[in-house]
Amino acid sequence: MMRVRYISITFDDGPNPEFTPKILDLLAKYNAKATFFITGEKAEKHPKLVKRIVNEGHEIGNHTYSHMYNANISEEVLIDELTRTAEIIKGILGFSPILYRPVGGLYNDSIVAIAKKNNYQVVLWSWHQDPKDWMNPGVQKIVSHVQTGMKPGDIILLHDSGGDRSQTIEALELILKDANRKKFNAVTVSELMILSEEIPPFLFSL
Repeated sequence: MMRVRYISITFDDGPNPEFTPKILDLLAKYNAKATFFITGEKAEKHPKLVKRIVNEGHEIGNHTYSHMYNANISEEVLIDELTRTAEIIKGILGFSPILYRPVGGLYNDSIVAIAKKNNYQVVLWSWHQDPKDWMNPGVQKIVSHVQTGMKPGDIILLHDSGGDRSQTIEALELILKDANRKKFNAVTVSELMILSEEIPPFLFSL
């Protein structure tokens, strides 16, 4: 019997009132959990979606307030972006996230140090698991990119906002079907760190 293997599917840039609910419906259908790296700006606009994400067993991470895309961001600005988002999320959920994903995966030693100093776990993704769904390359390209390289401990990068995510949603169902068939269990990033025998090299420990 094949042992259960663990992966984590992550979604950046939401929540989005059109696409995030469809993603949540699919995750529920396939009994999968995920981690959503949300922006404070969108969380502020869609608090009910933030609550739904957590109420359905998924995880929230901090993705800055304004989706600030800069590897050379100053300490003052980064702390403001993270703190503002954390306060919004705490106002909605009663707690703040401990995971932080730099926008675009852009980081340097300073960003990691600032995040650690403010008690964040920095999370990137498996470099072979970025199908660039935000570019709408086609459903099959997204699916084949994820399926071809999938292995235990993978952190997969997808998006639930930032444009038309119809391809992402269609691809997600095929990815989840294939993962179930191959005995890959989709869990949150925090669960992956505990459950997976393969230590993801895409996390910066506190």
